[in-house]
Amino acid sequence: MKRPSIRHLAAVGALALIAIAPAAACGSEPVSPLPIQPGTATPSQTASPSAVESTPPANAPPSAQNPPAVQRSKTSTPRPTGPTPSCMGAIRYDVDLQNTELALLKSMCFATGAVLRLQGIGPGLVTVEPASLVSQSYEAGVVDIRFVRRGTVTVNIPQDEQTYTVTVVIR
Repeated sequence: MKRPSIRHLAAVGALALIAIAPAAACGSEPVSPLPIQPGTATPSQTASPSAVESTPPANAPPSAQNPPAVQRSKTSTPRPTGPTPSCMGAIRYDVDLQNTELALLKSMCFATGAVLRLQGIGPGLVTVEPASLVSQSYEAGVVDIRFVRRGTVTVNIPQDEQTYTVTVVIR
């Protein structure tokens, strides 16, 4: 029987480390909620002072006590009944206009810095209102629309003798 070579054993060891690394990255330390940012409260919510809690050092043993209960206000905000759209980050979103049904593309949400790339269209055909919130460029059949300021813009895309309007919210 042939014994495995050192290169083979090293490769198997590296694969084992790669497989174990994601599980090791998930710590067992408790997490706390993020603080509410000012200006995001709805009119039905009341502002309450936040209590400062001390967290034990990372190497401290877990305590046997339960964490304190979270105090919630008696007024509740109405929850949406349908699915809520999520806002994509500062990404590049590619749309191939030859293979995309634009009638289904009604609205989008991006973070500031995101780019909407429209592929397969001529120069000067795509319009954006208001233009002050975007930086638009064209090269080789591709329109790049970079969202540089917060707000809402409408992107007008002509295709097959019809103009499609996509509303984009920039956060």
